[in-house]
Amino acid sequence: MTNARKSRQATAEKAAKLRAEQAASERRRRFALTAGAFVIVIAVVGGGFAVVKAARDDSAKDAAKVAATKLTGLKEYKDLTQNHVSTPVTYAQTPPVGGDHNPVWLNCGVYDAPVQNENAVHALEHGAVWITYQEKLPKAQVEELKDIVGNQTYLVLSPYKDLPDPITLSAWGLQLSVDTADDPRIEKFIKEYKQGTQTPEMGAACTGGVGEPTG
Repeated sequence: MTNARKSRQATAEKAAKLRAEQAASERRRRFALTAGAFVIVIAVVGGGFAVVKAARDDSAKDAAKVAATKLTGLKEYKDLTQNHVSTPVTYAQTPPVGGDHNPVWLNCGVYDAPVQNENAVHALEHGAVWITYQEKLPKAQVEELKDIVGNQTYLVLSPYKDLPDPITLSAWGLQLSVDTADDPRIEKFIKEYKQGTQTPEMGAACTGGVGEPTG
């Protein structure tokens, strides 16, 4: 074999070896990228599952907390009248929990000013829970009450002039007063008595009446 031929053969072998090394390097690079992407996907999916699980755990804890809460301080009132009247009514409770009321019910929702007793009582007759608070209640607590109401139906939230307690919840024939918006009895009361068995006119409307709620 001539020197020239040997030289060409050596060059070809080197080129082939270089190509093989480059190909191997490219395979390793692609494998690393694929493995990295897989790890990222697993991390994202795992993180998503972790977030969902944490949310479910928190929700379960909240539900358990509400279930374990006792409605201490609950007051019950029996034999309430249900006549429709067009005149003002003097109620025995503040706020009222039932009795004669206006023929038109109050639309459920959040109000930034006091509402008419007679219309609110009609909403109670339809199964609403009426959450009232002192006009001097701190804004942060009012906002917390608004968060509790959220987008739920059959809830009324409004300030109440000369309210004896910071916050009072009323349903037909039932009433509970608390000092702060984070009291777990609030959500317990709502769970038990919003459209509860005490409702005289179960399923009757909570919209289409009077009042323009802000939320």
